[in-house]
This record gives sequence, structure tokens and C-alpha cells, in this order.
Amino acid sequence: MTSGTSMLTRPPPPTSPAEVPSAPLGPPRPPDPQAVSRRVRRNRWIALAIVLALIALGVWSLVGGGHPTAAVPPHHTHRPHAPVPAVNARLDPEWEGDGKPVTFAFGGDVNLPPGSTLGDRLASDPATALGPGVPALLSGVNLSMVNFESALTDGSCPDPQPKTYNFYAPPTAITALQSAGVGLVTEANNHGEDCGPAGLQMALAARTRTGYTVLGIGQNAAQAFTPYQTVLNGQHIGIIAATQVIDSDLQTAWTATATQPGLASAYDITDLVAAVEAARKIDDTVIVFLHWGVELDACPDPLQEPLANVLVQAGADIVIGSHAHVLLGGGYLGSAYVDYGLGNFAFYNAPPPTNQSGSLIITATGRHIDTVTWRPAVIEDELPVPLTGTAATQALQSWTGDRTCTDLGATAATPLATTASETSPAPAAATQQLSQDG
Repeated sequence: MTSGTSMLTRPPPPTSPAEVPSAPLGPPRPPDPQAVSRRVRRNRWIALAIVLALIALGVWSLVGGGHPTAAVPPHHTHRPHAPVPAVNARLDPEWEGDGKPVTFAFGGDVNLPPGSTLGDRLASDPATALGPGVPALLSGVNLSMVNFESALTDGSCPDPQPKTYNFYAPPTAITALQSAGVGLVTEANNHGEDCGPAGLQMALAARTRTGYTVLGIGQNAAQAFTPYQTVLNGQHIGIIAATQVIDSDLQTAWTATATQPGLASAYDITDLVAAVEAARKIDDTVIVFLHWGVELDACPDPLQEPLANVLVQAGADIVIGSHAHVLLGGGYLGSAYVDYGLGNFAFYNAPPPTNQSGSLIITATGRHIDTVTWRPAVIEDELPVPLTGTAATQALQSWTGDRTCTDLGATAATPLATTASETSPAPAAATQQLSQDG
């Protein structure tokens, strides 16, 4: 598997008792008048671009651009007007790309620390370390992603950081993730540099050596914010990862800058917003995976909702969260889809409610969210076990109820993003509110 091409291509399986659609969202929609209407609007954007180009050519012709050079007096230098740039159709909130759907699977926190059951499983057999539940929960999709809540090292921890928990795992963790069907991970979290700068360099070296995609880290901020970009079913996909959780006394040391290796930090949202806007111009579907919130708090904190609004206005179509180790609500923010927290996925020592788990399955056609499904699970012996029957139904009801303390809706609404909001810096008020010292 090489960076920029990792994907799963199996078709989605039929809904089963273990895969309960998130009511009131239904099955994939057949062609209908609304879809036709969206395509008509998309064609209008294309027509508008053609008209603007023709107008530009006409203006050029009027000022002399269409006449031979000899017609211009020799003492004048003729500079025709530059053509008016075409409208970027991907800035249209209803853009559907080539009209083909792509299905994603997202899981929450995964770690494989030495001394845990998961760590022992990894040491015994990396290919089966994540058990049968993880691949089942991620099955039948085009691309899957989780949060790797750990430093990725050579198996040692060269510089343990001054914090309560230091998580690290050997490079065989990549084998475990790949074998379980995890297409890529983010390491932008409050454990990504638990083994110090030397440990971070080990992760960067493992990424280069294996070609496995690890987002949110880099030799500098530009690398850390570089999105994963690929083409699936003809659709251009862009995924960006960042963290808004770093221990306050480690923020300076861990934050990637123009000259310092580290993590993609969202304490100052400027780089994150710029990365989203850049991806919006070239990708049909833009996804942001964020580490944020408060541990064990099942409702968004005062920073999460306004940041989600800023990211959606900047052009994000899907925003996924992790860190709290419990499930938070998911739903629509305008026409985009946001899940504030996916809880634990494969995690050591997970008593209730941190044992509530599952995978979020989202099918999108360009910027249009077609379907959303929650596949519920419960963590047993540190691994997720998919739920079926009554247990699955009850878990779905609980997950749906988590939405009540959020700003999210059960159905799509008017888009928050506009061409202006997707091409402008984040509002100064939002930047001031969301940028913090920790």
C-alpha cells in the first residue's frame, strides 16, 4: 500500500441486524427529481463559467485583442485584459463531482500499548491483533480511517514525556491496522508525541518506509497539514487531520511550525482553515478528522461547535471527532455532516460508558451526503464486538439521543458554506475565540 492510494474497494454489504441505519436517514436514494434538480444547478454553474469566458473574449476583442498587431500604433504597448477566471464548481455546496457515490468508514480511538491485552496480541500476531470485530465494522466501504492514539516508534520510548500516560507501539502496529482494513490513521492527538522528538522521527520514518498514510504529523506545519488525497470512483477525496488537545506544558514543543517537526495543531485555526479551503478547490469531498473535546464529556465543549461551523463554512463536507473516549452526537450542520466524537474503537481498560463503540458509515456523492449509518458495538477484552438484534437497536437509540445536546440536525438543511466563505480567511472574531493558549 502506497501513500495517496490506500483504499478498500469492496462494495457495501446489505444492511443486517449488525448494521442499523441511523433513523430517520434511509437507504441510498434512487434517482429522483431532487437529484435532477441538483444536476441542473450544477450545469448552470458550468454554463455560467462558459458565459463569463465568452464575455471575457468579447472584451478582449473590443480593446484590440482580436486584431493584428500591426493595427496597434507603434508607440503604444498593447496589453489585452486577462480572461475572467471560470467559476470553480467545487465551491458549489451542492456539487456532486462525477455523480458516483463513495462510502467511508470512521472509527474512534485505537491504541496497542505494551502490557495491555492489545499489546500482547500485537506481539503475538500483528495480522490478527485487532480481532474480527474491527474488520467487520469497517467492511464494505471504499476508505476507512481511525485515530491512532499513540506514538508510533521502534518499540521503545526514547523520550517519555512528563505526563500521566505515555502510549507507544512498535511499527508492527501498521501491519495490524492494514490487516484489519484500516486504510489510514491520524496521529494528531495528545499522545502522538508521547516519546518526544526522537519518537516522532521514528513515526515519520515508518511512514516513509511502509508507505502507510499517517496524517497530522510532519517535519514542519506544511507537512503536518498536508491532506491525504486520492481518487475513488472518479471522485477526488481530501482528508485533513489536526488536534485541539495537547497538554498545556507541551503545546510549544509538540506543535509543528515552519521550522519545527510536530503535530498539526488547531489551537490556532489559521492553518487548518487554510488547508480546508485549499482542498475545497481541488477535491469533490473534503473531510476533517479532529482530536478535540473534553474526556468523558458526552456533549461538545464551548470550542467544538463554533469550530465545526468555521470548518463547514470553509468547505468541509464531513467533520469527524475523537478524544473524549465516550460517544458524542452526530448529525447535520447545514448540508454537511458532523460527528463530535466516536469514542473508543480498540482500547485498553474500557469500562462503561467508555466501552460503547461502533463505526460511522457515510456515503457521499461529491458534497452531497447520501446516507449515514451507525454500526454499534461494545468493547470486550479491549476489542469492539458488533451488536445485533435488540442490543443493536438500543445502542442506536442511545447514539441518536446524544445529538440532543448539540447544534446538529437529524436531516440536511440549507448549506452554511458559500463561495465567499470558502475563499476568505476565517473571521477575525472566530479566530480570536477559537485560538487559545490551552
